[in-house]
Amino acid sequence: MNNIQEEARPPFPPFTLETAIQKVRLAEDAWNSRDPDRVVLAYTVDTIWRNRHAFPTGREEVREFLQRKWAAEREYRLIKELWAFRENRIAVRFAYESCDHDGNWTRSYGNENWEFADNGLMHRRLASINDVRIDADQRLFHWSQGRRPDNHPGLSDLGL
Repeated sequence: MNNIQEEARPPFPPFTLETAIQKVRLAEDAWNSRDPDRVVLAYTVDTIWRNRHAFPTGREEVREFLQRKWAAEREYRLIKELWAFRENRIAVRFAYESCDHDGNWTRSYGNENWEFADNGLMHRRLASINDVRIDADQRLFHWSQGRRPDNHPGLSDLGL
């Protein structure tokens, strides 16, 4: 069995509207698990990232990045929304809320550009992110840790 068959992650490019939306929700679900070992399996072994000031390359560096991220960003909850897609690329916008160790809340807004290998694994992830400090009573993402319930509003529904 070749590597593409061993590590297939449907849906595969070229994307349709339906499969692009599915890919975005699968990514959101994985990230809301806050499990670096689960999340890195969606990326090629030689994945290339830009995330704020960090430029991890490869699954191991991404795993270490995510471990540090979620150690600092407690109560992390993320919503992603499809912005555009074409062939093997997807653009998303997202927002997430998290709390630091001192109890300060932040809502982070951003955009990501994704490029996929034929096997459905993400090869390139380019993220631009801005942070806004919020009070606890300004939080909009209210669900138990983990997957966002299907009936919870998305970004557009929340006016974000």
